[in-house]
Amino acid sequence: MQHSSPKLASHGQSPLEILPMDQVTPHWSSVIREENPDCIGFLLQHTWTTPDEAERNLDPLTETYGIPFYLQYLAHWPEYFIVAEAPGGELMGYIMGKAEGSVAREEWHGHVTALSVAPEFRRLGLAAKLMEMLEEISERKGGFFVDLFVRVSNQVAVNMYKRLGYSVYRTVIEYYSASNGEPDEDAYDMRKALSRDTEKKSIVPLPHPVRPEDIE
Repeated sequence: MQHSSPKLASHGQSPLEILPMDQVTPHWSSVIREENPDCIGFLLQHTWTTPDEAERNLDPLTETYGIPFYLQYLAHWPEYFIVAEAPGGELMGYIMGKAEGSVAREEWHGHVTALSVAPEFRRLGLAAKLMEMLEEISERKGGFFVDLFVRVSNQVAVNMYKRLGYSVYRTVIEYYSASNGEPDEDAYDMRKALSRDTEKKSIVPLPHPVRPEDIE
């Protein structure tokens, strides 16, 4: 398959920046839509095009939210909304997040709200690249760490995040609401310290689990 150079779409009137392939991965090429209002339109068009598809995502373990939720993220944290598009126009994957927390308490950080890669584009390094881009944004914002929540049962994702440098900071009891009468599921709050946290204090594990209402 012929590989074309991927592009990084910038917000506003900035021109497209052409990224060398060795800065992305030698195994795939794509258009990376970053800080671009077209991200949400592209994502919704390719993921929830009919009411019957409103409950699905790129994979069954990615949490699916209502459209207002995504629009809120786009309005408040457009720089954290990144979509990867294949040369043929297919949605390869996306990541969305936000910046939150207290600077005074050294809790200002980037948060990964959702990361999803389509099955046919896995094992290409795309998830790692999207995570790297979100971490770089959080670095520029002066964050102390990046965190995310993942189902305890999703060991594939847990192991992937560990390979990317994340560790379990705490367990959140019954963080994920279940359906069909099944019990709610616990989550791991996983963190990766950024350069501002020179002593890695933000990733020292808590000795006990917490409940969702205890999370600030």
